[in-house]
Amino acid sequence: MITINLFYFALSCIVLIISGIFLVKSLSRLSKFLGISEFSAAFIIMAFASSIPELFVGISSATSGNPALSLGNIIGANILNLTLISGIIILSARKINLKSKKIGEDVYFMIISLLLLIILFTIGKSLSRLDGAILLVVFSIHTYRIFKKRKKYEKKKIEDKRTGTSRFSWLLIFILALVGLFITSSFVVKYASKIAIDFGFSEIIIGLFLISFATTLPELVFGISATNLKHKEMAIGDQIGSVVTNTGLILGIVALIHPITAEFQPFLISSIFMFISGFIFYTFIKSGKKLSKHEGISLILMYVVFIMIEFFVK
Repeated sequence: MITINLFYFALSCIVLIISGIFLVKSLSRLSKFLGISEFSAAFIIMAFASSIPELFVGISSATSGNPALSLGNIIGANILNLTLISGIIILSARKINLKSKKIGEDVYFMIISLLLLIILFTIGKSLSRLDGAILLVVFSIHTYRIFKKRKKYEKKKIEDKRTGTSRFSWLLIFILALVGLFITSSFVVKYASKIAIDFGFSEIIIGLFLISFATTLPELVFGISATNLKHKEMAIGDQIGSVVTNTGLILGIVALIHPITAEFQPFLISSIFMFISGFIFYTFIKSGKKLSKHEGISLILMYVVFIMIEFFVK
């Protein structure tokens, strides 16, 4: 049974990863066809597309009565985005120059979101529906700030003789990817729960390590693609936007559907490390106008330290 559960979990994750990657690509393409500004397109990707896998996993875990899986997934995904994935993106770009003041403002807002999550869960040893509403309000404030500034950016359209066909093709890919995410997310939650029982791990630990890897690969693919297309700053913005969206929007929705309870010690250790990772990421951005390969290596090593700490405690 253990082997069968692992096989079906791995298969579900593969489909989830592929669906997430195609969702990001199709939504990015469609936004350009519709003439949405590059900044607005980036916001859609940061705040919606690349976080849809986490959203579907969260909704599936909440409706099945296992919201701790979503909590572990979000914390694990945030740590991955702030350390390993950002480190790989920086190394692939070799150096990322930070010219926009908006990045500095968003990373400050990200730190507030992470701290708020820790405080809310620590107070009641859970995330209640009220806590979920608070997280959603914070995310709404962040969204309002971004759309308030959208007029500063020009629109860029794709000129293509086959625009009609291309639009239909990418719309079809978007719908299929969305359906794939919806279906496979329920299987990921189902078999993750079985694996937790098989190996005696808590559900938050399974979310931290197994599910988080599957749901954050779209961010990695988008980040590397953005750096290759000379949009390096956008790649870092995606990491920040994903963390804010995961923490505010997704956990807020999950908590509203089903209050989140989890083992406190794994939460405390992982959430503190998440906040430390966020703070170091913040200092790297605020300390200069660029992210170098040395900082990228430091972020990758931080994730290695996190794995060592978690397994040592376990």
